Amino acid sequence: MTTALAVVAGGGLGAFARYRLEGLIAPRQRTPFPLSTLVINVSGSTALGAMVAAVTAGHLSTAALSLLGTGFLGGYTTFSTFTYETLRLIEDGAWRYVVLNLLLSGPLSFGGAAIAFSAVRSSFR
Repeated sequence: MTTALAVVAGGGLGAFARYRLEGLIAPRQRTPFPLSTLVINVSGSTALGAMVAAVTAGHLSTAALSLLGTGFLGGYTTFSTFTYETLRLIEDGAWRYVVLNLLLSGPLSFGGAAIAFSAVRSSFR
C-alpha cells in the first residue's frame, strides 16, 4: 500500500472511531462541556507520543506511523471541533466551560504525549 493510501485508509478509520466514541460519551453528558472532544484529543495525542517514541527507537516503521499516526490519529483527533465547540460555548456565554476547555485541552494533550513518549522511549532502553 502506498503511503498516501495508508493515510487515507487510516484517516477514515480514525474518523469512524472518533464518531463512535463521541456517540458513547456525548449522550451521557449533563453539561455543555465538550468532554468527548477532550477525551478524543488527549487519548490521540498520548497515542501519537507513544508511536513517535517507538519510531525514533526503531521499533515502529515510518510507514506504520503514516498509517497510524498521520492517518488514523489525524482522522481521530480534531482541533477544528475543539475550536468550534469553544466558540459555541463563547456564543452561549458559558464562560466557565470556555475557560475549563482552554485550560485542559492543550496541557492535557501535550502532557499525555510527553508522558507516553518518555515512557515508551524508556522501555526501549
